Formats: sequence, C-alpha cells, structure tokens
Amino acid sequence: MFNRFIYTHVNLKDLFIIRKEITCFSSSLFPSRSDVDPGQQMKILNQKKQFKQAIDLFNREKQKNTKQLSSLTIQQALKACIQLRDVQRGQDIHHLIQNRLKTDSSLVKSLIHFYMQCHDVKSAEALYNMSTEKTLYIYGTMMKGYIENQMSEKAIDLFKHANNPDEVLITLLFNACAQLPSEQSLNLVKNIWKKYHTTSLLNNHALTSLTDALMKCGDVKNAEVVFDKSPNKILPMYGAMIKGYIKNQMPEKAIDLFKHVNNPDAVLITLLFNACAQLPSEQSLILVKNIWKQYQSTYLRNNHVLTSLIDALMKCGDVKNAEVVFNKSPNKVSPMYGAMMTGYIKNQMSEKAIDLFKQVNNPSEVMIILLFKACAQLPSEQSLNLVKNIWKKYQSTSLLNNHALTSLINALMKCGDVKNAEVVFNKSPNKVSPMYGAMMKGYLVNEMPSNTLHLYHQIKNNKSTQSNVIIYLLAINALSQVAIASECQSIVDEIPQHIFSNDKISNALIDMWGKVGCVEKAEQVFNRLSSIDRIGYTSMINTYGINGMGLKAVKLFDQVPQSLIGDSTYVSVLNACSHSGLVDKARSIFTNIEMKTEKNYITMIDCLSRGSFFDEAQQLIDQYEQNHSPSPVMYMSLLSGARNQKNKDLAEKIYQNMKKLFPQLSNLLTPAAILLANVYASSGELEKAFSVRNQLSKSGAKKKPGLSWTAVNGEIYRFHAHDRSHPRSSDIHLESEKISQELILHGHEYDSTWITRPLGEDETIESVLCGHSERLAIAWNFVVNPNAKIIQITKNLRICGDCHQATKLIAAIRQCEIVIRDANRIHHFDKNGRCSCNDYF
Repeated sequence: MFNRFIYTHVNLKDLFIIRKEITCFSSSLFPSRSDVDPGQQMKILNQKKQFKQAIDLFNREKQKNTKQLSSLTIQQALKACIQLRDVQRGQDIHHLIQNRLKTDSSLVKSLIHFYMQCHDVKSAEALYNMSTEKTLYIYGTMMKGYIENQMSEKAIDLFKHANNPDEVLITLLFNACAQLPSEQSLNLVKNIWKKYHTTSLLNNHALTSLTDALMKCGDVKNAEVVFDKSPNKILPMYGAMIKGYIKNQMPEKAIDLFKHVNNPDAVLITLLFNACAQLPSEQSLILVKNIWKQYQSTYLRNNHVLTSLIDALMKCGDVKNAEVVFNKSPNKVSPMYGAMMTGYIKNQMSEKAIDLFKQVNNPSEVMIILLFKACAQLPSEQSLNLVKNIWKKYQSTSLLNNHALTSLINALMKCGDVKNAEVVFNKSPNKVSPMYGAMMKGYLVNEMPSNTLHLYHQIKNNKSTQSNVIIYLLAINALSQVAIASECQSIVDEIPQHIFSNDKISNALIDMWGKVGCVEKAEQVFNRLSSIDRIGYTSMINTYGINGMGLKAVKLFDQVPQSLIGDSTYVSVLNACSHSGLVDKARSIFTNIEMKTEKNYITMIDCLSRGSFFDEAQQLIDQYEQNHSPSPVMYMSLLSGARNQKNKDLAEKIYQNMKKLFPQLSNLLTPAAILLANVYASSGELEKAFSVRNQLSKSGAKKKPGLSWTAVNGEIYRFHAHDRSHPRSSDIHLESEKISQELILHGHEYDSTWITRPLGEDETIESVLCGHSERLAIAWNFVVNPNAKIIQITKNLRICGDCHQATKLIAAIRQCEIVIRDANRIHHFDKNGRCSCNDYF
C-alpha cells in the first residue's frame, strides 16, 4: 500500500521518493511479494521512460499466467509499445486479450489509443464499432485520436453521436473545430457555447479551448466576450487569447494583454516575443529586452523561449543582441539555429546565415531550406556550388521534401542555373503549386518570360491554380516583361472573376497594361478599385510616366494622400518628370522629400542629366556622397545624359571617374565603355570609338546582346541583331531591304554615329543599322501581314537614335501604328510620323 501511495502522487518533483524506496526492491528492481501489482510497477517504469524494462516485466508476468494479467498491466504494456513504436507487439497483445474486450471497456479504450497513436485509424475504428458499451471515455479516446491524426471532421461527426457529453468531450470538440476553422465549425462552437454556458461543463479548460476555437475561426469579438466574462482567468486562457491575437494579425492587443499578467509562465513569454516579432518597432524591441532582463535567470533557460527571443530580436533588427543570446545558450537546439539563420536573411546578412549553417553537423529540413534561401539572396558562383553540393548530399533523403525542393529551385534560378533548376523540377514526382511558382518566378528572374507563360498554360486548368493568386501574379508579371497586348488580353480573359477582386491582382494588371502601352486599360482597372493603396497609385503614376504622359503623372501624384506616398511613389513621379522633361516640377517634388533615399537621388540626377543640367546633377552626387558611398547608377545616369548631348569631354571625365571608383564592377564598366564609344562615334572620332570596343573585346567583356520580340498571329517571335535563324529569314531580310529603300526615298539618312565598331568587308552602314533586332521584328510583321495596322515590339536595350528616326518614318509610310517598349520607356509611333516621347529619350 505504501508503494501505491507513492505512485499515486508521483510527478517529476517526487521521483526522488521513489528512488529512496528502491532499496526495498529485489535485484530485479521490484519485490517478489505477491501483494505488489505489476501494473503499478510498469507504470513507474513508464513514467521514468524505461519502456523496454516495462515490456520485459510484462513478458515475465505473461509467462506466469496470461489470464491473471490485470487491466492496468495490459494498459501499461500498450503505453510502452506506443513509446517504443512496437506495433507488432501491440497487435500481439490485442490478440492475447481479444476475449476480454466485450466485458472490459477500459481495454478497448487502451487499444483504441494504441492504434490511434500508431496512426492505424482503421483498426481503432474497427474496435470502436465492435464495442457494445461505448462509454464517454471511448468517445473521448476516438475524438482525441482523430484530432491527433488530422481528421477533425470525423471527431466532430463522432461528437454529434454522444448523447450527454462531458467537459472532456466538449473540450475535444472545441479543439477539433480549432483544427478545422470554417464557418460551419464556428457555428457549431457557438451553438455548444450557448447550450452549455450556464453549466459546470464549461470549466476553465473547456473555456480555454473555446477561446482558442473562436480565435482560430476568426471570431475575435466573441473570444474576447468569453475571456472577459470568465471569473477565473488561468494562464492557459491568457495564452489562448494572446496566441489568437497573433494569428489574427493583432499583435498590439497581444502585447497589451500580456501586460495584465502578473506572473507569466514560459508559454506566455514565448508568445509575447512572437507578438513583438510580428510588430517590429523600437517599442517592441525595448519590451523584449526588458522581459529578457527580468526573466533571464528563470524562464529564459527554456530553449523554446530562447528561440522566440532570438527571433524577436532579429525581427526588430537587433542582430547584435540576438547573437549574444545565441552564443550564451549552452544547449543550441536546431530551432535556435533556424531563428538565427532566418534573422540573418531578414537583415540582409546571408553570408552569416551560410557560415552558421556550416557549423551544423546534422541539419534539419528547415535549416536546409534556409540555406537555399540565403544562397538565393546572395547569388554567386560560391553560393551555387554550395547549393549543388547540398543537393547532391541529401537528394536521396527525406530532408529534400517538397518545401526544400521548392527553395532549391529558387536558389538555382537566382544563381542563374536554369538547367539544373529544370532538372530538379522535372524529376520531382509530386509537383506542388509552390514548385511551379518557383519555376515561373525563376524564369522571370532570368528574363525568360515565355517559359513562365508556357508553365502557366500547363497548369491553368488545375483546381489548385484556379484559386492560387500567386500563379496568376507571376503570369501577369511575365506578360509585363513580354509586353505584347494580344497575349496579355488572352490570358487576362482566363483569370477567374473571384481572382480579379484581389488588390494585388488589380495592381499588377495596372502595371502590366502600363508596360504594354495600353494606358486606357490601365486606367479602367485603376478606376474600378474600391480603395486605392500605395501600390495602386504608384503603378498608375508609373504607367503615365513610361508612356510619356508626365503631366498626368504629376496631376495624379498631387491627389495621393500623404500617408500613401512612399519611396517608390517618389521614384515613379520623378521618373515621369524625367521622361517628359518636367525638370522644374521634379526639383519641387525632390526638395519636399523629407527622407531622401538613394533611388530618389538617382532618379533626380537622371532627370537633370536628360535636361543637360550636368553641374546641378554633379552637385547632387557630391551632396549624396557626403554621407554615403558612391552610387554607380548615379554616374551611369550622368554618362547617359552626356551621350545624349554628345558631350565628349564630360563623358570621358565621368568614365575615368567611374573606373577609379568602381574598378571591380565589370558589369557596370562594360555598358559605361559602350556609352563612351557611342559619344566618340557621335563626335566623329571613330578611331577612339573602335579603340574602346577593341579594348572591351580583348578583356573578354561582352556587350549585352540586343533582343526584340513581337507577336504575329498569336505567336511570339524573338530576334537578335542580324538574326538569320528564322525559317523565313530570307523573306524578312528582303522586306527589311524594301523598307530601307522606302526610307531613303523619303529622305532618311543612316546615322553612322550609332555604329561603334569597324565595318566588315561585306557590310555597309545601311546593312548594319537595318540588322538591328527591332528592324527585323518590324519586317517580319509586314511579311506576314503586309497591311498591318498596329505592330508591337519589346526590346531589352534602349532604342538607338537611327532606329527611332527610321521607325517614325516607317509608321508614316506604311500607315501603321508601331509601339516599341525599350529598356527605359514606351515609344508610341503614330501614322503621322511622330513619337510620344517627342524625341526626348
């Protein structure tokens, strides 16, 4: 009896009492006296996590006399089987006690629990169905098993068969509804609440689960009613409320509620850190650090709490203190590494995330995913090699699940390895929507929008796609890159109506139609918006700007509420002023920007440079560099302006300055050198232009090839300069020569200053300029449709001056509207031989 008393009150703090009595036992750990229940002995072993010893004791008792095994002994044996994942032994025990099940419901309950824990739901259901005495305990065990096996619908259905549910069943019902949030679940929760709210069945545990269910179903208001009316608010109830506020994106309320708790436990402190992580600010950071200081000797030794603390510090931008917490932690668990890596990535410190990963011997799938994300954020040859090594090392393991494969595809794409990304994708047996998304986004990053659209057409009729906003966003972004109106319209017509109402889709459509040159359609989408956010205003302003409608852009900017004006809004309106020559207006807007960013300076300098205000532009650069490192893009804007004005001396000065400031940026110096060569050529100094090009050639630097694409009869065609890969190439070049003769007859003189390399033996100025990619695209349109009324072309580089002048004439001669989107803006060439840019480009 004494040993039974000891066990009945045993908990983790009382284990020392058991250890004191251990001397009473025999060498086999237990007394051989007949009055000691083996079931109680097994129970103690199970609590001490000595599961194998518990099974050994069971086997010895079984050999003595199977029929005399007590229910408690059998129950403890099944519990040990669960912990050891010994399914076969549990099934053997089931067979052993089969004849006792009709008369002992407690054994039925234990077997159901065993099968549910082993995820054998069918066997558990078979036991339930054959049971003649379905007690509330059995109902509870079944419901709990369904919930643990993510089968909440069945738990809810089973509850409806219970005539007089107790507080345990009601609590389990709330848990099931919380796992399956829906309008039906919410209605059921509220009905049960209404039915039993005046009874003792809704005790504190049930009220906590009720609060959780209401929060999970999004009914914050009623959750607050339950909480406020509860006379005895226990800590788990506070936890359910705080967790619910966090889930419903209401971290301020979560933080306020925490402040009402006198003695928070580890769970509440963890939730507070989560709330502060969701609401990063100076105030959140101060609160996090105060709690850290207050409880660092108690709860802040808990790994879960420390992980959330690291996450909160990182989200609030305090990397230094997050590192302090991590470094001082004696037991660095995997989630802690994950929180650190996530924080480094968020704070644009991917190198540190990668270095930390290398310190881990056995990374989890989460850490592998984070490594791929870090490498995607820091694309380089080193990152690519690391990604491929990890892929090779773990490709045959379960660590590379669908989430990891999606991140792997993203990393490969960001590092420019499209081929291997396609290998991973094609070999994946279960291609989930995010995987398609990663591929589609990767193609966009690598300027392969046609591939993005090809994937979209593969999955557009899938059920998952029909409700996936991201897939449609990626398709719209691809259309923005292709910028062919007919292709845009055909896909827009396929978008389901319920997707159209999404604000992100509407904003993306405004941006797309703007980049396609269909300003009226962009305006239609904009005018249909029920509420306009910052992105909506910015997209419309940008649409006006790139289409040469600077005055409209400024007018709309003046209507934007101050609270919705952000950095991108300023950049868009300044860019609009730059394209339309509205220098004075740009000066006024720029002056009124309180916190000027690098992008603001870049756009203003571009505006001044286009307007030939070089001294003023240089003054802005000097002003910026007083507190910042030199920005290469600012110097490129200045150099581009010098090119437009054919200012050789200024161009030379800028280029030499760039070589001193940015010697390592070959990807910047190559286009800068080409601009300088253009200036030399436009000034008649061809030898200097050729010299620059020769130096580039010798250094191995490659000029970005000019590409143009156009849609003809619903099919997209791509051309590069002097392209002869098309099956009807001879027809295209004949048409190009025909157009050239028409241009000459109408007074066009080919401008040799746009050629910065020596001519080949079989080349002429005319043949070189007529071979530009946009000229071939125009010719192909007229080959297929001689009487074309509108031609649309997208080009990856800026249109050259000769092509611009020629296209104005072609539009007038052929009486065909031609729309060309180059790297900077959209040119609308009308039938009167004018361009929307008014030659200001």
